[in-house]
Order: sequence, then structure tokens, then C-alpha cells
Amino acid sequence: MADYKGIKGFTIPSVSSDPDNPIIGQIWYNSTSATLKGAGVGVGAWASGGNINTARNNMASAGTQTAALCISGETATNVANVESYNGSSWTEIADVNDAFRGLRGCGTSTAALECGGYPGMSATTETWDNSSWTEAADLNAGRSGHACAGTSTAALAFAGEPGSRTENESWNGTSWTELADLNTGRSNAAGAGSQTAAFCVSGKTPGDDQITNYETWNGTSWTEGADVNTGRQVGGASGTTSLALFFAGAKAPGETVATETESFDGTSWTEVGDLSTARWKLGGTGASSSVAIGFAGLAAGDALSDATEEWNKPDSTTVTVTTS
Repeated sequence: MADYKGIKGFTIPSVSSDPDNPIIGQIWYNSTSATLKGAGVGVGAWASGGNINTARNNMASAGTQTAALCISGETATNVANVESYNGSSWTEIADVNDAFRGLRGCGTSTAALECGGYPGMSATTETWDNSSWTEAADLNAGRSGHACAGTSTAALAFAGEPGSRTENESWNGTSWTELADLNTGRSNAAGAGSQTAAFCVSGKTPGDDQITNYETWNGTSWTEGADVNTGRQVGGASGTTSLALFFAGAKAPGETVATETESFDGTSWTEVGDLSTARWKLGGTGASSSVAIGFAGLAAGDALSDATEEWNKPDSTTVTVTTS
């Protein structure tokens, strides 16, 4: 019978401690613990972060896990309050000029954009320069419950209500321009990505039916991709068109809000680690499917949540190899 060296061309190394950054498929013998170990695919998990100062829901989000913004939203009333996250705690910064719920945002913690919202199915747009918020040109189609992607100077706004909107608009730093519509109209969808490579996932129809539909934008048109496993509205999203994360949300009117997290690998969606706090209408942002943040929102019984959770998925994980 062939041994490992005969198959692989080299022997299993013996080390006194596990390597810091093993490559998937790498194998070694740990002489200290007297165990055979290897590197498998990394497994993601949510961990608690610093609580937000003003619990709220249906806000706009921007930034990354370690540099995020929570913009406006609703407590008992709409609030203009904006908070910045540094990876451990939230700090209040300059308020937006107009307080809305159902508004959406994109960009970074130092250069962001927010647009739309309710009441009035607003067309208002404001930009952030790390010092103050400035009103900019309005959307062509006022809306709330839409999705945004991109930066403060190159953004997309798509879907939304009233009804189930298909309109898709592009922002160039000065004005909004209508582009090709979504294939499936919806509101309360999640979205992320860039102005030329964005995605729109799940959401609902006017009859409050959650949809599982996933579409990607290539700068010219929208294309339908693989459906998510569980349709949800007003969940969070992070990542790119080929490596995406979709988490939390409400599965149906009156049903328990969701903890589910799904990861997209460019081909299909897979359920991965659940959030600790089920919620919807939360803030969610991040540049990848491996590192993201979810915060605030409505928990069970529509109770306002101030919780922050951080998603991390390592490239690989160390496992003990057993034989039988």
C-alpha cells in the first residue's frame, strides 16, 4: 500500500505548534499535542460588537466593519441622528439635514451618500464629507425601502416603494440618471457592490410576499442569478456580485424575524452561521462576504435593538484529522 510520501511526493512535517496561516489542504503533525492536523475551509461566525447609542430601525448604512455609519432612521419618530463605528464603539457625529425612515446609503465612513425615505417617498439626497451633510440633487423617482450600492460619487439606487419599483438610478457625484430597470420589481430588498457591479437580493411584493430572487448589475443591465434559500425583507447585505452575504430580515408578515445568514460563492447560496439576535430593518454593511457588520433594527416583538454584531470568516480553519 502506498504511503503519504509515495502519493504526495513529500512527508508530513512534524511541528511543535500549528502554523499561523495554513493553506487549505495543508496537513502536519503537531508533536506537542501528538495529533495529526490539517487546514479546512474557514467557517464564519457572528460576534458581539459595541452597542449603538440610539437604538433605531430602518436607517441608512455605509462603510465597513471597522468604519461604519448608521444614518437617520426611526425610534418612536424619525431621527436625524448619525453615529460612526470604529470597530469597537459608536460615536455621535453631525446630524443629517432631513430625518427619514426607509432611507438608504452607501460609501465610506468619511465620504457617504444617503437618499430617499419616508414620509413622502422622498427624493432627497445628502452627501457626507467627514464633517457635515450637504443636500444634493434629488432622485428622479422618490422612494423608500430601496437599496443602494457604490460610493458617494458613483452610486446606484434601485427598487423600493410605493409598490414594487423596478427603477434603477445612477449617481455621478452631481446628478441622478435613470438606467436599465430591474427584471423583478420589489421593495425592502438588500443590496451592495459598486456602481458597475451591484446586486439586489430578496425583498417583497406589494402583497407582502417575500421573494427569493437575486439579480446582478454589470453596468448596463440586470441578470437573474441563483435564488436565496429563504426570502426575507429589510435584511442586511455585504460583499460583491460573486462573493455576497445576506443576513437577518423578516420572513413573512407576522412571523418571527430571522437570524439566518446566507453566503453566495458566485454560483449558489449556502446557509452559514446565524446571528445571535434575530431582527429586521437593521443596518448592514461591509466590503466582502468574509467581513461584515449588522446593527440596530427591530428584534422580536418589534422591540428596538441597540445590538451590533460582527461577521468574520477566516480563509481556513485548523482541524484535527482522525482515522478509523
